[in-house]
Amino acid sequence: MNQLNLNKILDDTFTEIRDKRENYKPGPQLQEMGTVKNVSAGIATVSGLPGTGFEELLQFSNDIYGIAFNLDEDDIGVVLLGEDDQIQAGDKVTRTHRVADIPVGKGLIGRIINPLGNPIDDKGPISYDEYYPIERPAPPIMSREAVNVPLQTGLKVIDAIIPIGRGQRELIMGDRQTGKTSIAIDTILNQHDKDVLCIYCAIGQRTAAVAKVVSELSEKGALEYSIVVVSEGNSSPGLQYITPYAATSIAEYFMEQGQDVLIVYDDLTNHARAYRELSLLLRRPPGREAFPGDIFYIHSRLLERATHLNDNHGGGSLTALPIVETEAQDISAYIPTNLISITDGQIYLSPKLFELGLLPAVDIGKSVSRVGGKAQLRAYRKIAGNLKLAYAQSEELETFSRFGTRLDEDTQKIIEHGKRIRLLFKQPEMQPVSVTEQILVLVALTKGLFDAVPLNRITEAEDLVRKKATQLSSDLLRRIISSEPLSATDEETILAMANEALGSLVRDTQIKTNNGE
Repeated sequence: MNQLNLNKILDDTFTEIRDKRENYKPGPQLQEMGTVKNVSAGIATVSGLPGTGFEELLQFSNDIYGIAFNLDEDDIGVVLLGEDDQIQAGDKVTRTHRVADIPVGKGLIGRIINPLGNPIDDKGPISYDEYYPIERPAPPIMSREAVNVPLQTGLKVIDAIIPIGRGQRELIMGDRQTGKTSIAIDTILNQHDKDVLCIYCAIGQRTAAVAKVVSELSEKGALEYSIVVVSEGNSSPGLQYITPYAATSIAEYFMEQGQDVLIVYDDLTNHARAYRELSLLLRRPPGREAFPGDIFYIHSRLLERATHLNDNHGGGSLTALPIVETEAQDISAYIPTNLISITDGQIYLSPKLFELGLLPAVDIGKSVSRVGGKAQLRAYRKIAGNLKLAYAQSEELETFSRFGTRLDEDTQKIIEHGKRIRLLFKQPEMQPVSVTEQILVLVALTKGLFDAVPLNRITEAEDLVRKKATQLSSDLLRRIISSEPLSATDEETILAMANEALGSLVRDTQIKTNNGE
């Protein structure tokens, strides 16, 4: 056989192989298929899928999915991510060979979605970059950086006394209707022009409550830098369970690109109850307050994902504000104590302060930030350092004075000063205060300038001081919002401006006092 014939044979062979490859049509594939044994209250029992892995996504008829939770010897307990009335015993179930995931990308900003990534805001389909699993491991310790950049809430009492840093986990807790969500929403509103992406995660909330939050965010222009992830109160417990994990995966996508992200979980009480319902239906053994033994783990693995990454990993941060509801002011209940031990501090809202109209109703004595001054601008540290102690002293003396004891002049001054601290920390909803205005008010407060102002005119006096913020020099403004501490000269300048603002009001008060009015 000569070389010419050999080349022809090879060419014909390659041509035949190429034609067969291009015209290949795959035949039927082997696929594991199981059968639904029974369905009840968001749970399905499935048999016939021996290769299924833990938390694998299974597909039912009508495009309903479920997560494999219980892997028993004879059957599988599946948590449904949809309505169970569309599934019946005998229906076929197939494996997807993947875990539950959610689309992520910049196309989600400004949108309202459910935990499966489907839009629910009637704005059309969502563009996304890729899919992230809803359950992802927390960043390792070596990838993290210390929390040292403040996240300003715009609330005077929090920024001054209980500072929050970017990458911190600060628990918001209190009884029903004490303003927990309002604090979270005010914090989101204050991130305008601060390059912080915000994610509001509603877990098992009433539709009307979610609609109100979305309306407030939209009216204030905050929806432009926010994402809302919603599972309503009538959603299946499976959807409520995966909601915070899905929202956190979206947040991590942006964090890993160097973005600072704030996420609000509203609230983890509903999340714990949804998981308890699922666990009891799956016949897992109940423990304290009927919660399963791994109830701590579902929240710890969620909140451990909040962190501040170092520069080698983009330098982004994920700040978490979980909300939990207490009953009858019992902060020692099972779920609240679990979350207190997981987070880096808590903001406790008192129903007594709420009833008195002192909003936000933050109980300074029971609230704490374990990151502390490291997550606070240095201008605050020197000014606000003694406020908490002064307020605690005045409260103690005020309680003592109720017994009718005659008080000396110094004690009365401490009590009156504490009353002014309480009133100056009072703040209307959706009206965040800038850093410069806060510093002016706090300097005047710590130096006792408000002590000469009658209690009924404190709000008026505060407004006069805050208006002076527009007259600060550019150098002083820079030092206030930077990491530089305020010098003695800076404090004198601020005091002079505050004295000028309060001068006419104080003189008017003294004249009325002298005239016996």
